[in-house]
Amino acid sequence: MKKIIVFASGSGSNAENIIKHFAKTKIAKVVSVFTNNASAKVIERAKNHHIPVEIFSKNELLERNLLQKIQEIDPDMIVLAGFLLKFPDHIIEQYPHKIINIHPALLPNYGGKGMYGMHIHRAIVNNKEKETGISIHYVNEHYDEGGIIFQKNVLLTEDDTPETVAEKIHELEQKYFPEIISRLLED
Repeated sequence: MKKIIVFASGSGSNAENIIKHFAKTKIAKVVSVFTNNASAKVIERAKNHHIPVEIFSKNELLERNLLQKIQEIDPDMIVLAGFLLKFPDHIIEQYPHKIINIHPALLPNYGGKGMYGMHIHRAIVNNKEKETGISIHYVNEHYDEGGIIFQKNVLLTEDDTPETVAEKIHELEQKYFPEIISRLLED
């Protein structure tokens, strides 16, 4: 069975969805959740599913000891699910094409440093976009610039608010993220 590590910084709804999805398969399982936020709700969600949690600081992410902890697990895939820090080059180099991220917009639009969550949804509404969506992509040394694996769009109306856009995006994330991870692990 293949091993997945999930990195998350916040509520962890995508992380929990991935944990639940793979708990019902023989393809892979989430073996650990890593977070840089000691008060993140993802910690409670992971523990409710008996998944070990590794809490680390930004400095530890940049140092080699976190890489060593990852190497001890020997994951087949590292999934960033609402992880807000830039992933360090020394980890990316060790796991080429094995680190993926989900972005709540259709890249290359609305990507880059500071573009996450409600910041994106507000910009999309303010710019009166007709559609938005999700992008699942490989992680490289630049924010949101790795090769795109999958995109799914959703139409918007004039009545959409940042909150309704967030709901539409969340539905797409919940449906497609585990499916794409499965597909990648089966290849």
